[in-house]
Amino acid sequence: MVIFFPLPRVALVMTISNPHFRCCRVPRMSQDWGSPATTAFDSLTAALRSNIIPNQEYLLQGSVLDSAVEILLHRLRGLCDNVDSGPETFHDHEMCFSIRGNQNTPLLLRVRRALDFPDMPYQLRYIGQPEIGVGDKARPTIVRSSIDVACSSTVVEFLTEMGCRMDFEYISRGYMFRKGRMKILVSKIFKMSQGKPPDSGVEPISQSYLVELSILAPGGQDVIGEDMKAFAEQLKPLVQLEKIDYKRLPMTMAP
Repeated sequence: MVIFFPLPRVALVMTISNPHFRCCRVPRMSQDWGSPATTAFDSLTAALRSNIIPNQEYLLQGSVLDSAVEILLHRLRGLCDNVDSGPETFHDHEMCFSIRGNQNTPLLLRVRRALDFPDMPYQLRYIGQPEIGVGDKARPTIVRSSIDVACSSTVVEFLTEMGCRMDFEYISRGYMFRKGRMKILVSKIFKMSQGKPPDSGVEPISQSYLVELSILAPGGQDVIGEDMKAFAEQLKPLVQLEKIDYKRLPMTMAP
């Protein structure tokens, strides 16, 4: 059984019954024991109609050599909000799953767990394809759907029972900065050795760090991209943050 926690005071329980699964939602009764109170599904529907859910990711990416990463970190400390406390560190194990339905494009899901905080919930993330349409080429950033939800540690077993396949996994370790709504990640990516635990037997895949600048916001807020572009200009020439054309990359390399 996998328990998801998408909203406060709500537990969404998904029960596996091989080969099918069902989603059970129990309404919360009102205090007068009359009709059922507003359910989480009703609240979520209303929020979607009001366009207040941050389900769009605006993204720029780049890389910096190991020899220059300390200079970049020093500049980010001066530009970002958490100057006094310093950047947050992270050490995560990420597993990337896909499932193919009737459509040609697979559904991509990611499971992340914090190796430095093993008691924290796992994170299940859905990542959509970058938007392609009229005007998208002129956008300064990649725009794609992104939904994160906390879940229990049995989510990997749950996804496997649903028919998902794990395409690859890796370890990411690095620093996170904040600048208003912007999040800046400076990550070292490690590939895992077969038959060894995630926190040992790893080696870097390159001699550089991945740098990501992103914002999660409701759809239609394209002005955010201009703010991100202006911030990215302040990091040049140390790192060139830009839109990545995923169509030119193999599927296994797409983030």
